[in-house]
Amino acid sequence: MCALIGAATSLAAVPAAIPGGSAPGPRPATLQVTGMARVSEAPDRVYIDIGVTTQARRAETVATRNAAGAAAVIAAVKRVAGPTVQLSTTEYSVSPSFHYPRGGGTPTIVGYTASNVVRVRLDDLTRIGRVIDAATEAGSNTVRDIRFALRDEQAARSEALREAALKARQDAQALVAALGLRVVRILSVSEQSPEITPVPIYAQAMDMRLAAAAPATPVETGSIDVNATVTLRVEVAPATR
Repeated sequence: MCALIGAATSLAAVPAAIPGGSAPGPRPATLQVTGMARVSEAPDRVYIDIGVTTQARRAETVATRNAAGAAAVIAAVKRVAGPTVQLSTTEYSVSPSFHYPRGGGTPTIVGYTASNVVRVRLDDLTRIGRVIDAATEAGSNTVRDIRFALRDEQAARSEALREAALKARQDAQALVAALGLRVVRILSVSEQSPEITPVPIYAQAMDMRLAAAAPATPVETGSIDVNATVTLRVEVAPATR
């Protein structure tokens, strides 16, 4: 689905110096037109950050428990995500937890917290809810940063640029026709890199497992907007009769 939006124009003719000291003559009149376009596409890829956070009194204990929990979550995700899923670790840490005396003094370590976050790249969006549910049932207590994307962003960018360029050309043609002018030639073309506006990030922290009989987690995919701007500067002259 495509939507074209807005345009800006300017028309100018300025004097130019003629070599040899002669009086300056007018430069060719120019017209500048800006076309903007928006292309909306349904996302066909999603990234989900799923993690396991574990606490224990000893560092080696918390690391071992966290590794076991993360392995269980990864195995559960792979079982329901399908053959095209890709997983990569984005965060891992083991950090001490401190007790701070009320009256001041040196804080003491009372335990450790381990965190392991895996990013799931999924191309079958019908499996999003099942992946989240499988992860939490397997022990994940953090689900955050669900981000939708396009597998082929370049195709959407090219379409937005094409629509913006057409809009600018159409507006230029309409203006010169209304003003009794004609386009002599295109002097310059500039574009503003297409901006992709992703579906808002869906972030949620879960501190408990979902019950096995609970309904699948609903996730709305929405759409992704790609905006582009193209500016044309053309030379114009009176229309021939």
